[in-house]
Amino acid sequence: MGLKRKVLPKIHPKFFWDTNCRKLDWEKAYISIISRIIERGGQNEIDEIIKYYSREKIVDTILNEIHFLPDYAINRAIHFFPELKKDEMHCYLNCNSHDLI
Repeated sequence: MGLKRKVLPKIHPKFFWDTNCRKLDWEKAYISIISRIIERGGQNEIDEIIKYYSREKIVDTILNEIHFLPDYAINRAIHFFPELKKDEMHCYLNCNSHDLI
């Protein structure tokens, strides 16, 4: 039996303007890809990465592996994934801007 290849997400290359999309390794670069889509994507792009990675992997990545997201992107992540809690997100705990408020 051969390995089943995943179908790549249908995401416009504009989200990866600084990368050669044909050479993008979707498995190795998952943290950067998820971060970029949380920051700049809409619901369609979120749906595409959920199909590719799974909701659980994305939520776990946001909670534990993304070291920085701007405040607006943290709020977007919570909008897209309501099960997230800001004070459990590594990128929020790692940021000093919430201490200024």
